[in-house]
Amino acid sequence: MRIISGIHKGRKIVAPKQLPVRPTTDRSKEALFNILHHQLDFKELHVLDLFSGTGSISYEFASRGVPHLTAVDQNKQCIAFINKTAQNLNLVITPIQKESLHFLQADSNYYDVIFADPPYDFEETYYGKLIDLALKRLKTEGQLIIEHSAKIKLSELERFVHSRDYGSATFSFFQ
Repeated sequence: MRIISGIHKGRKIVAPKQLPVRPTTDRSKEALFNILHHQLDFKELHVLDLFSGTGSISYEFASRGVPHLTAVDQNKQCIAFINKTAQNLNLVITPIQKESLHFLQADSNYYDVIFADPPYDFEETYYGKLIDLALKRLKTEGQLIIEHSAKIKLSELERFVHSRDYGSATFSFFQ
């Protein structure tokens, strides 16, 4: 994986092979951040990255200057990798080891952007709960972005705005 833009543009990051993850492809990530680049002032954002895995999305936000970034994953090795990589790159990321839905239930902070990339075998019935909990943590003009399998359709759920397909991955946007 590589960082697409920002202070670490082009930097390659190699995650340990034993991590139980499916990182967002560079192509999909580049397309997503092209959309966000025209909508957001990265230097003003509070971002929450749920199901963060290798931290690929967190590194991209941090490289672009996001000052407040929290990365949540339940896997201890993923959190250790994010912490080590953030330190090595001098990026401000707060990694938290916790199951993402439990984190949302306990969290009292509000975010401009919440990005969630649950496992592709995430129970379809849990998407509604994820969206409901995440929307409660968004600031008024904030947005929730969920990366999911193109086989899953979230367009019927509350506050859905639009989606973009990139091969087998889809980004669904909620406000």
